[in-house]
Amino acid sequence: VQLVESGGGLVQPGGSLRLSCAASGTIFSINVMGWYRQAPGRERELVALITSGGTANYADSVKGRFTISRDNAKNTVYLQMSSLKPEDTALYYCALGGLAALRDSTGRAYDYWGQGTQVTVSS
Repeated sequence: VQLVESGGGLVQPGGSLRLSCAASGTIFSINVMGWYRQAPGRERELVALITSGGTANYADSVKGRFTISRDNAKNTVYLQMSSLKPEDTALYYCALGGLAALRDSTGRAYDYWGQGTQVTVSS
């Protein structure tokens, strides 16, 4: 299984970006796809996740600003980011795993990870 992220870049505070993550390979139909981020000097943190059934969870820091969605036919997950803040600056990774990932925000339960896409929020 391969995960390929795209859509990162430089954006001004208050701006928007949409990240995409396309999965390829043999993928179980019941799964969880998540977005994580890691800023320099900080631990990796969960941003949002979504099950194959469409149930989504968000970190408190992004609730109301970010929206996760997925297209199961395309094995693709999206992260629409709005009202971006400088503290959202990080390397954003997508991940794919089984339902165990719902109970583990550390990310260790995910089986596959993308290479990451950089998001920089700065004026």
